[in-house]
Amino acid sequence: MIPAVTDQAPRGTGDTLRQDMRLREAAIQLEATFLAEMLKSAGLGQARSGFGGGAGEEQFASFLLQEQALAMARTGGIGLAEAIFESLKERQDV
Repeated sequence: MIPAVTDQAPRGTGDTLRQDMRLREAAIQLEATFLAEMLKSAGLGQARSGFGGGAGEEQFASFLLQEQALAMARTGGIGLAEAIFESLKERQDV
């Protein structure tokens, strides 16, 4: 059940929530990019030597890495997104 909107609700709450959502999404995207680079450095996504996917596998490996990293970041990741979000939020409030 959705609570009713009353006149008692503080003004700007919707704007603040939208801004927080944008900041959190930016923080998650940044963590995902960081994780994708770390996964690539660790060798994940490199083509296998035998019976690999060929040129197609090499071309789309970066997309797979990015989506895996994004999924990791959205489910908590390494906590970098939360730290970035808190920093951005603190900076915004000043």
